[in-house]
Amino acid sequence: MTSAPAVLDAKSDHWTPSANRWMIALSVMTATFMVVLDTSVATVALPHIAGNLSASTDEATWVLTSYLVSNAIMLPATSWITGRMGRKRLLVLSIVLFTVASLFCGLAINMPMLILARILQGIGGGGMQPLAQAILLESFPPREQGMAMAVYGVGIVVAPVIGPTLGGWITDSYSWRWIFYINLPVGVLALFLAGLYIEDPPYIRRTLRGAIDYLGFAFMALWLGSLQLMLDKGQESDWFGAVWIRWIFFLSIAAFLCFLVREMRCHDPIVQLHILGNRNFLVGTLITAIFGFVLYGVMAILPLFLQTVLGYPALDSGLAVSPRGIGSMLAMVVVGSLTARLDGRWLLAAGLFIFGISTLMLSRLNLDIAMTSVIVPCTINGFGGGFVFVPLTTMAMGRLRREEIGNASGIYNLMRNIGGSIGIAIATTMLVRRSQTHQTYLGAHLTAGAGTASGIIAGLEAKLRLSGFDAFTAHHMAVGAIYRMVEQQASLLAYVDNFRLMGYFALLSMPLVLFFQRVGKH
Repeated sequence: MTSAPAVLDAKSDHWTPSANRWMIALSVMTATFMVVLDTSVATVALPHIAGNLSASTDEATWVLTSYLVSNAIMLPATSWITGRMGRKRLLVLSIVLFTVASLFCGLAINMPMLILARILQGIGGGGMQPLAQAILLESFPPREQGMAMAVYGVGIVVAPVIGPTLGGWITDSYSWRWIFYINLPVGVLALFLAGLYIEDPPYIRRTLRGAIDYLGFAFMALWLGSLQLMLDKGQESDWFGAVWIRWIFFLSIAAFLCFLVREMRCHDPIVQLHILGNRNFLVGTLITAIFGFVLYGVMAILPLFLQTVLGYPALDSGLAVSPRGIGSMLAMVVVGSLTARLDGRWLLAAGLFIFGISTLMLSRLNLDIAMTSVIVPCTINGFGGGFVFVPLTTMAMGRLRREEIGNASGIYNLMRNIGGSIGIAIATTMLVRRSQTHQTYLGAHLTAGAGTASGIIAGLEAKLRLSGFDAFTAHHMAVGAIYRMVEQQASLLAYVDNFRLMGYFALLSMPLVLFFQRVGKH
C-alpha cells in the first residue's frame, strides 16, 4: 500500500506521494461521484418530498437551492481553508460532514430540518470537488495528468446523467429518503480510502497559516448566495419585474465589488485573484464557464422535453438520456491517453465541435421521433463533453505552480457551476417566453376562417358527434383539441430554440482555444 516514503524530486520539483497514484485517484473519484450525483438525484423526487413533508412545490425547490448556495460558497474557499488545516484533514472532514448530513436528510421530519441538512451537505460537498482535482494534479506527473483527469471526469460528467434516472427509480420503488441513505455506504468507503491513501504534500505542511479573512468570506458568501438565489428564483418571480429580485441583483453586484476590493487589498485573502493573471488559467476559466452554461442547460431541458412534450414516464426519460454517460466514459478512455501524445488545444477544439454539432442535432427533434432519435445525439453529446473536460482542465492548470493548483481548482469549479446556473436559468426562461411567442404566432395563422383550421375542426366535430356528443359540445371539444396541438407545437419550437442556442454557444467558443499557450509534457 505505502511501499516508499514520499519524496520531493529536486530536479523536477515534483512531489511523489507514497501511495499508489491510481488508488489515490479511486479515493477522490469515489467522494466526487457521491457529491456530484447528489446535485441531480433529488430533482425528480421533489413532488414526493413536498407531499410527504406537507410543503408546497415552491418550498420544496429550496431543497435544491439551499444545497447549491452553500456548495458555491465553499468552492472558492477550499484552498484558503486547506491552508489552515491541511488538505487531507479537510477532505476527511468534508466526507464526514456530507455523509452525516445525508443521514439527517433521510431522517428529516419537516422541511426546515431537510433544508438545514442540505445546507450542511452543500458545505461538505463543496470542498470535495476542488480538493479532488488538486490532489490528482499534484499526485500525477504532467505526462499522466490527462488520464488522471479522465478518471476524475467520470464522476463529474457521468454522475449528473445517471442521477435523475437513479433518483426516479429509487423514489418510485422505495422512498425519497433512500436517495440520501445510499450516500452512507459510499461515504464510509470514501472515508476509508481517503484515510488510507491521501496525504498532504510537503509545501502544504510547511505553509499552514492562521490568519482568517472574515470580511472577505462574508462578502463572498453574500455575493454567491444572492446570485444563486436570483438565478434559481428569477423566472418564477418574473425576473426584474419583481422588486425583491431587483434588490437581490443590486446586493449581489455590490457584494461582488466589495469582495474584489477586499481580496486585492488583503494581505492573506480567501481567494488569490492574482492567479487569473496566468493566461492559460484565465482562458480555461472562461471556457469552462461557457461549457458549464451549455452542458447544464442541455442536461436540464432534455428530460423536461421528453416528459412534458413527448409524455415519457420519468424512468423512460432517464433511460433515453443515460447513454450520454456511456459516450462520456468512452471519451474519457480515449482522450485520457491522447493528451500525452497530442496538443491539448486540438483535442479541446474537437470536443467543443462534437458537443456543438450533437446539440444542434437535438434541435431537429419533432413530435414523431423514436427513442433512438434521442439516444444517438445524446451519446455523441456525452462523447463530446468528455473530450472537452480532460484537455480543458489540463490546459487551464498546466502552467501553474503546484502551490497555486488548490486555489485555482476552487475558482475553476466555481466558474463552471456559475455558468451552469446561468445556463439553467436562461434555458428555463426561454422555454416559457419562446413558447408564448410561438403560440401567439401559430395562433395568428390558425383562425376559424382559415381553410386548414376549419377543415380540421370540422373533421374532429364529425368524429365527436358520431361518438354521441351534441353539436355545441363537439365544436368546443374540437377547438380545445386544436388549441392543445398549438400549445404542444409552440412548446416543441421553444425547446428547439434552446438546443440551437446551446449548440451555437459551444461552436462559438472554439476560437478561444487559440489563446491557450502550449502545455509541455514531462
